Amino acid sequence: MIYLDNAATTKPAPEVASAMLPYIKEAFGNPSAVYRPGAEAKKALTESRDQVASLIGAKPEEIFFTSGGSEADNWALTAVFDQLSSRGNHIITTGIEHPAVLRTCEYLQRFRGAQVTYLDVDENGFVDPAAVEAAITDQTILISVMAANNEIGTIEPIAEIADIAHAHGILIHTDAVQAYGQIPFTVDDWHVDLLSASGHKFNGPKGTGFLYIRRGTQIGSFIHGGAQERNRRAGTENVPGIVGMGKAAELAAAGLEEKICRETELRNYLIRQIREKITCCRLNGPDPLSGTASTRMSSLQPSDGLNHPDNHPDQMPDMARRLPGNVNFSFEFAEGESIVIMLDMQGICASSGSACSSGSLSPSHVLKSIGLPDDLAKGAVRFTLSGETTKEELDKTVDALVGIVDRLRSMSANYAAYCRRTGNSDAGE
Repeated sequence: MIYLDNAATTKPAPEVASAMLPYIKEAFGNPSAVYRPGAEAKKALTESRDQVASLIGAKPEEIFFTSGGSEADNWALTAVFDQLSSRGNHIITTGIEHPAVLRTCEYLQRFRGAQVTYLDVDENGFVDPAAVEAAITDQTILISVMAANNEIGTIEPIAEIADIAHAHGILIHTDAVQAYGQIPFTVDDWHVDLLSASGHKFNGPKGTGFLYIRRGTQIGSFIHGGAQERNRRAGTENVPGIVGMGKAAELAAAGLEEKICRETELRNYLIRQIREKITCCRLNGPDPLSGTASTRMSSLQPSDGLNHPDNHPDQMPDMARRLPGNVNFSFEFAEGESIVIMLDMQGICASSGSACSSGSLSPSHVLKSIGLPDDLAKGAVRFTLSGETTKEELDKTVDALVGIVDRLRSMSANYAAYCRRTGNSDAGE
């Protein structure tokens, strides 16, 4: 199997599984208990909290474990609204957020009286900080903008947006599910008050995540019950999962520079190969191969230090501000869902959109937001790489993709008409 859908989920690292096993088999105590097995479990939670916080420069007491990114997003939005609704009821977000944010905003609008502004993005998926500021009213209490888009890989200018929010006395939340463990940042770099992440996106286990709540940020609980997570999130903690997520965070910190360099090189290689071998295709999202930025990124070596200001995501030109492992192409005259199914028949895993909206043939809301017509939006395929992806796997994928797209186009009347109009003799052969 060639697995190229790492934005949907990642394979847990062997070290993660090994770290979890003792807390499934022997050290199964409830961390709220006072006896020794409980104390051992509580110690494991403390160590994991340190590991998760360290990767983004947070304080351990600012990390609150959840069941995943969706819960963290729901918690951030609903709790802020509950806490501050007496001051205002206006939330600003974007039209390309994950459904965990969009559906929560819809809920708050429908049942809690929230007013929500959904900002447009440009053709590469970037939200304009000036548009954020222009949308602020005296009722605005929260701005929520995702750090990196799961479908097209766009890395948003979170620090700039956060500065605007704070200048107006507004809280800022970012869904960093696709950014945590993938690109270098700290919560102080981005100046965020709230941040969501999910363990299974960076080689940890499913069913784990966390919400970062900056010290001094006053918001209530989302799940009510016991006094777990310092009275902020009730429910007995998932100790094995949290231990696994902590180990995954530790591994991500140790290997982040090498991972980014490798994925960036492979991503750019895949983009070049698809462009060279398949006509009538479009890269969706920022183009890392345009201008000088691509040279800087593709030549980056681990020893160069990815935390240097020139390499920080917020300092990169827009054309380079794309997740290292994300490639999203639209293939005209071919349906993305069909391409993905036919790739799967050859042992290659990719996605026709975000995993949370798979199964639907309606165009991706992200691709529609960047201006794609329905046919191009439905013709999109996303490949998301990992540190274990190889050039040989990408070569096999491109070879398979060429044959599949050719086959689908050979059955398309629209493609035949296009070839007759342009003088392309390949149609129908």
